[in-house]
Amino acid sequence: MEYSLKKLSKTKVEISFSVNKEEWEEQIKSSFNKNKFKYNLPGFRKGKVPFSILVQRFGMEFFYEEALDDCLNKQYGEILDKEKLDVIDRPQVDVKEVSAEGVKATITVVVAPEVVPGQYKGMTFKREATEATAEEIEAEMKKEQNKRARLVTKEDAAELGDTVVLDYSGSVNGEKFQGGTAEKQTLELGSHSFIPGFEEQVVGLKAGESKDITVTFPAEYHAADLAGKEAVFAITIHEVQKKELPEINDEFVKDIEDDIDTVDQWKEKIAKKISDNKTRNADAKLENDILDAIIKNTEMEIPDVMIEEEIDYRVHELENNMKGYGLKFEDYLKYANTTVEKIREEERPACLHNVQGRLIIEAICKEEKITVTAEDIKAKLEEQGMDESKAKADYINYLANTMMVEKFFDFLKSNNTIE
Repeated sequence: MEYSLKKLSKTKVEISFSVNKEEWEEQIKSSFNKNKFKYNLPGFRKGKVPFSILVQRFGMEFFYEEALDDCLNKQYGEILDKEKLDVIDRPQVDVKEVSAEGVKATITVVVAPEVVPGQYKGMTFKREATEATAEEIEAEMKKEQNKRARLVTKEDAAELGDTVVLDYSGSVNGEKFQGGTAEKQTLELGSHSFIPGFEEQVVGLKAGESKDITVTFPAEYHAADLAGKEAVFAITIHEVQKKELPEINDEFVKDIEDDIDTVDQWKEKIAKKISDNKTRNADAKLENDILDAIIKNTEMEIPDVMIEEEIDYRVHELENNMKGYGLKFEDYLKYANTTVEKIREEERPACLHNVQGRLIIEAICKEEKITVTAEDIKAKLEEQGMDESKAKADYINYLANTMMVEKFFDFLKSNNTIE
């Protein structure tokens, strides 16, 4: 066999090869021997028909189809092994010639991109502050205070923050629509749980009062027949309630947590919780910033098949998530007023970024010899209280990948300036 390689792009290679007459005849006989059990002629037992008899009866061309498949698979495999081509998509085969003189063909393949990382050391990055502020602590305290508030009836007009009990009946162009009518519904004004503009128009009303409210459904409303349309809601207020907040004192906090007795202890616990959360977010953002900078510094040609596979994974994951909620994927698409095609297009930039990031991680880990050893995995399993012999292979692979990424970012953090 003779062959040559031609680079069509950084990720596409055309393999041209030819098999001479002698090699082709050997391949035909080899394919016959592999498949001879299928041949049957009168006067011969099945699988015992001699090669020469079949050639005499049907001609050599009778064997071309099977021999060609075997030939292509054999030559293709040998070339991949010899040239170390990392093929990532189904090859495109173009047979140029098949005759008694031999075979000529081209096979076009998509290969994994060779990534040479741009600058990834000696850069400067800023890490976000992680200390809890007084405003953040107070906001958390107010949130807990609001959870324990009780509603009391008020005679005055409704204000933002109040809760009203109301009836409503909506119509578009004078026609009522499905889901637009309800009685004795509870609505907190300012919660933004109704159509934009609805709650603000309830402000100022007292119990026993009625009013027609005009609103416009959002253009992206889940019910396509109502999206962007103007609607009129006839409402009647039955009751207006205001929040009565409990006083924040030592007695209050004892009901919140078993292990705290004073407001100061509660504040300390809130501060730690906020700080821990900000630390996780700051670390994640820092790692994203570092990876984004390296991607920006690196020239990469990403084959479309890699992006499509990532999109396939995202869509499949979304479908499984909907099943977990007991929702058919088709119903979710209808409710969200979208299509699989729209989702795929929206996900494309993020999926491209994911593929780029994965290739960068692989390239730098290879360059810097960052590895996860069997001892690393064993130590991590012991730390988690797991028996290595009982750990499933999928989990061990997941653990190895997670630890590799952690080592990757630890390396980058120690080789760049973090302010």
